[in-house]
Amino acid sequence: MKRVIFNQKGGVGKSSIASNLAAISAAKGLKTLLVDLDSQCNSSQYLLGKTAFENILQAKRRQDIGSFFTETLSFKLLTQKPTTYVHETPFENLDVVPAHPKLGDLQAQLEAKHKIYKLRDLLRSLEGYDAVYIDTPPAYNFFTLSALIAANSCLIPFDCDEFSRQALYTLLENVEEARSDHNNQLTVEGVIVNQFQPRASFPQRVVQELREEGLPLLNSFISSSVKMRESHERGIPLIHFAPKHKLTEELCALFTELHPHMAKPRKASGYRQKQAEEAML
Repeated sequence: MKRVIFNQKGGVGKSSIASNLAAISAAKGLKTLLVDLDSQCNSSQYLLGKTAFENILQAKRRQDIGSFFTETLSFKLLTQKPTTYVHETPFENLDVVPAHPKLGDLQAQLEAKHKIYKLRDLLRSLEGYDAVYIDTPPAYNFFTLSALIAANSCLIPFDCDEFSRQALYTLLENVEEARSDHNNQLTVEGVIVNQFQPRASFPQRVVQELREEGLPLLNSFISSSVKMRESHERGIPLIHFAPKHKLTEELCALFTELHPHMAKPRKASGYRQKQAEEAML
């Protein structure tokens, strides 16, 4: 299953949700890949660690999604194997294809050369993954459309803001257009209510109205917590950083809702760095 996490509005928790769902997937024993298409590179730094990510950017021969797209602009065959762009994280079963801060500079060239299907081709060539999560930029652009073409389903983070609500209708139209024009297998798997405040009346009213309109809201809501920022700072997803925290439990409930057949872990996996440290004792 390939899922794209998409919302053209920034600040809705897109990267946090994509990274943590990928980490939970890996922790449950699924071989998981996260592809970062956002030039802010938040998911890449979060899952790889700041030092490892900077080493990738500074390598003499870059191996990120930007370098992949750069190679597609050549008339020659790709000089690097698809697996070259994949990097292990410190977390077992979890790999990343990292973004690059200058990814947006390639957009006009890629559009002019009609490279919109290249991401789909790359993911098809990467075998052995049970789950793929694609983090996208906060805009409906070349990279977002590439992700919608490459994916089976779309998850939409929504933060119960009135501006987000208005943008949601346009977003759903964009997804439907991508499905109609490029990828008839694409489905909207659900809208994820994020940063939910259960004691506030406005979010509850918005959620109720959206449900009455027939929008596909998922039942698992994600609340706001400083624990997420602490997790970002440490570079450790919540399933490893705070496995018993309420926010972690909410994200696990969301994962289970998306994978009802996996209510029980297939095989628990862990944090490679921690295991390495234990092995040295």
